[in-house]
Amino acid sequence: MPAEEAGREVPVIQLYYDPRCPFCQHVLQYLEDNEIPFEPKIISLSADSPTKRELVRLGGKAQVPFLVDPENGVEMYESGDIVAYLERL
Repeated sequence: MPAEEAGREVPVIQLYYDPRCPFCQHVLQYLEDNEIPFEPKIISLSADSPTKRELVRLGGKAQVPFLVDPENGVEMYESGDIVAYLERL
C-alpha cells in the first residue's frame, strides 16, 4: 500500500522499481500482502529520468528493485534480500 494511503508520516520505506520487472513484482506483492506502507518510486531503466538519476546517485547503479528505509539507514538491491529484510521488520 503506498504510504499516502496508509496515512503514515515520513520517514517511510521507498521502493524504486520498474513495473515490468518480475523481481520488482515479487517485492511489491510482499509489501501489499503484508500491508507495509511504502513510497513508490517508479522508473523505467530504458529511459533517462530524474528518478533514475536519483536511484544511481543513491545506490551507485541503475538496478531495481532498490529499497531505502531511512528510519533504519538501510539501502539495498536484490529482491530476495529485500523480502528477507522486510520479514524482520
